[in-house]
Amino acid sequence: MGNIQNIGIAGTGAIGAKVARALDQGDIPGFHLAGVAASSQARSDELNATLSKPAPFMSFGDLARECDWILECLPPAQFVDLARPVLSAGKTLIVLSCSQLLEHPNLISYAQEQGARIVVPSGAMLGLDALKAAAVGEIQSVVIETRKPVAGLIKAPYLAKAGIDLAGITEAVRVIEGSVTEVAREFPANVNVAAALSLAGIGPDRTRMEVWADSTLERNTHTVRVTSDSSDFTVAIQGRPSLDNPATGLITPLSVIALLRNQSATLQVGT
Repeated sequence: MGNIQNIGIAGTGAIGAKVARALDQGDIPGFHLAGVAASSQARSDELNATLSKPAPFMSFGDLARECDWILECLPPAQFVDLARPVLSAGKTLIVLSCSQLLEHPNLISYAQEQGARIVVPSGAMLGLDALKAAAVGEIQSVVIETRKPVAGLIKAPYLAKAGIDLAGITEAVRVIEGSVTEVAREFPANVNVAAALSLAGIGPDRTRMEVWADSTLERNTHTVRVTSDSSDFTVAIQGRPSLDNPATGLITPLSVIALLRNQSATLQVGT
């Protein structure tokens, strides 16, 4: 195995904690958990109580200096506060708040200038390998249809703005339709999957998105339809929520673990 790389984790919620425990247990070869940034020392202590080798509590700047890779698991409002020092230091930033790359596209060119890297795990979106391959040729259209339980949308400010009442609905209601760019403005906390999809394919302005409220569902579902010169395909996923945080998909931290394991894998399967 090559040199061990230091990794820091910003955010100790369901995703950060699960990845931290996998690192602590030696389940991710080639990486050492070198530090954790949390909202408070107390939150860091709570995580460290579950680890055999406690990780130092660090600021975002400390993570940027001390670590080779930094995993971002933060509220969207804190994204830039972490991204700037990490990219300035020329490090690798693993981004889970992918919608923030649409909000701050200048960070991508800034990373290139600084010799840094931005890596987005597949997370809850199947089919990214096929989409990236199709994008080497010509893609005619990409549409992502997201369906959510009513409880997951009913408090969204956009509903009042658009005059949509979901109380007591008995059939699915399309809440919004447009480009990923347009939908992201109204639902910034609900478009990470679509943002990743658009960045892997034809961009957020050309990628179309529909958001539906569906009273028959208990979990979020995403269906993607792609038409291209090489292939046409449809992929769908219904995520299971994390036990630690129902708002987080269980597959998201597993996707991060798979991405990190791939860095030292002898056999790499997939694009």
